[in-house]
Amino acid sequence: MTEMPAERKTVHLDDVPDDYIQLRHVRKCFGAEEVLKPLDFAVERGRTYGICGNNGSGKTVLMKCICGFLPVTEGQITVGGKRIGYDVDFPESLGVIIETPGFLSNLSGRRNLEILADLRGQIGRKEITSVLMRVGLDPELKKPVAKYSLGMRQRLGIAQAIMEEPELLILDEPFNGLDRHGVAEIRRLLLAQKQKGKTILLASHNSEDIRILCDRVFEMDGGVMRRASPL
Repeated sequence: MTEMPAERKTVHLDDVPDDYIQLRHVRKCFGAEEVLKPLDFAVERGRTYGICGNNGSGKTVLMKCICGFLPVTEGQITVGGKRIGYDVDFPESLGVIIETPGFLSNLSGRRNLEILADLRGQIGRKEITSVLMRVGLDPELKKPVAKYSLGMRQRLGIAQAIMEEPELLILDEPFNGLDRHGVAEIRRLLLAQKQKGKTILLASHNSEDIRILCDRVFEMDGGVMRRASPL
């Protein structure tokens, strides 16, 4: 009897996970203190990942390492196929908020964005006007950033992070300083970024932010990823 060949399953490229961020045995130490214990995990392209954890759990240090702001003690991080600290110093298409956004305090929010935009030459006045309106700031406001409320500074930081349409957004507590109305506005904006296919890594103390925005959640405790669960 002739044996029938086994059915061959066709594998489509769309079925293969596309890991945009990869961490391989990443450790970070400050002197004798091990802040990140060996981490191995990946973030798929076009997904939103949440990181929960108490202050001191290591989530901000992790984000800084992914951004290239801190060198790792051991292991390697790749973003978009390029190793951070070797192939490139920083991810090539990155928008970031880590800790309090820093701006030139004597200039207006718009002027700050114009100076930053001039460094790369990718966007102009039209795009800056648009992004300020999207985050709920008046594009014509002349008030210097020194006189902005914490919530206004946070909105400006979000505008800076998204204005050049980066592929990757790394956002550490992006809702700090926002009132309930502001939180709802920025959630909608980030959901729109998600719908555009951006890869987003988000840290928040608010479980509601995580529930609404994230596809998968990592919980950090003592520099260790304790749990990863789909929402």
